[in-house]
Amino acid sequence: MKHLGTGIGWRPEIAAAVEGMPGIDWVEAVAENVCPGHLPESLVRLRERGVTVVPHGVSLGLGGADRPDGGKLADLAAAAEALGSPLVTEHIAFVRAGGALTASPILEAGHLLPVPRTRDALDVLCENIRIAQDALPVPLAVENIAALISWPGEEMTEGQFLYDLADRTGVRLLIDVANLHTNHVNRGEDPAKALDELPVEAIAYVHVAGGFERDGVWHDSHAHAVPPAVLAILADLSSRVRPPGVLLERDENFPAPAELERELTAIRETVEKASISMVPEVSAPEVSAPEAAAPAVSDAVVPAASEAPEPTEVPDETAASPAAERASGDAHKASPSTDPARQRLALAQAALLSALVAGTPVPEGFDGTRLSVQARALAGKRADVVAKVAPELPEILAEGYRKSFVAYAHGHPMTGGYRRDALDFAEHLLLGGRLEDPDVRRQVSDWWLERSGPAPLSQHPAARLARATRRVLLRR
Repeated sequence: MKHLGTGIGWRPEIAAAVEGMPGIDWVEAVAENVCPGHLPESLVRLRERGVTVVPHGVSLGLGGADRPDGGKLADLAAAAEALGSPLVTEHIAFVRAGGALTASPILEAGHLLPVPRTRDALDVLCENIRIAQDALPVPLAVENIAALISWPGEEMTEGQFLYDLADRTGVRLLIDVANLHTNHVNRGEDPAKALDELPVEAIAYVHVAGGFERDGVWHDSHAHAVPPAVLAILADLSSRVRPPGVLLERDENFPAPAELERELTAIRETVEKASISMVPEVSAPEVSAPEAAAPAVSDAVVPAASEAPEPTEVPDETAASPAAERASGDAHKASPSTDPARQRLALAQAALLSALVAGTPVPEGFDGTRLSVQARALAGKRADVVAKVAPELPEILAEGYRKSFVAYAHGHPMTGGYRRDALDFAEHLLLGGRLEDPDVRRQVSDWWLERSGPAPLSQHPAARLARATRRVLLRR
């Protein structure tokens, strides 16, 4: 089985363009947007042509204090099986906080937030990854994320954290070079040092994406062209190990297909040129059943490891890595009890997320200015996603939509998914008397009534009377 090759993130907006692009070896689809029983026809056609499809999860929150949700793991497993994928991927991040461990309401970030690089967080993350590995039918790879903020009191660099994670769990790594650039600008972290320290032999594939800088902060937007600085990090990585796959991510502000093709060509050429001077022994093997390999990282760089991470290959979907086999079945004995660690992590993450989405005080040790930037970014992202999930709302509210939603978001944390968020926002506008135009109020009211009850709406006389009564009350 050959390398993954060069790929692009599949999105519905560019599905037709992706199908027509030359040289696309594989695509990545957001797992939460894939319904196993009703695959998009575009993905079906790509699979029939032999194009590999990899589901990329965004909502597990493997870096959170709680154990992974069984339902979300089952959905991710079903997506992998429906797509015939050789692996699945997720993020080293937390996306929600609160709940039983903190005796507080669950808050949703609607975004990937960084975990502290501490022993507590590593213990929790390792256990969560083992749980996920046991539940998934194919190997798992996890991605480093971009961040605007840094945790106080961190005990490891990013490279050391990833090295220990791969060593303890056998998990593969999805290295996002755009995120390394983001963390260089925002947190002063040297991408070359991260590449020096992390186990490049554990890399499953690589992400490349664009962003923009504003007021000294780099925003990983996935909506702009890939900058030269990101390609330079890709070249550095490719000079160390030839990645089995490289993928261009673009989530919005899609350019013409020809522009995407030019970016893909630049990515291919960057990898090829950097690989020419690469030491042959470091080259990644063909995608096949995993074999033991020692990491090219010295003990002088990271703490001594008892066992090497897995090689840089995307394994055959029928094979299980030796490290994963050791972890499964007896995962809880592989490290000390993490329950106290979970509670400490839960309290820290809940305090941070509450400051970001609910306006509570900035936790000790954090940069308040950076947290304000992150809070505004989270509110803006919520507004953008709700506009996609409920496109009628920005149409009805016109220019007032974004200002109204951002003001709402700062005082109303998201406690469910984006569809629930859209309904809550509309209810907030209606019950708070914030819609002065009667026509706009009527349209928002009708929209809310149509979507807040059973679908399709019951035509039973009692149900119709109840809807009419609610409509009258809301209009008052």
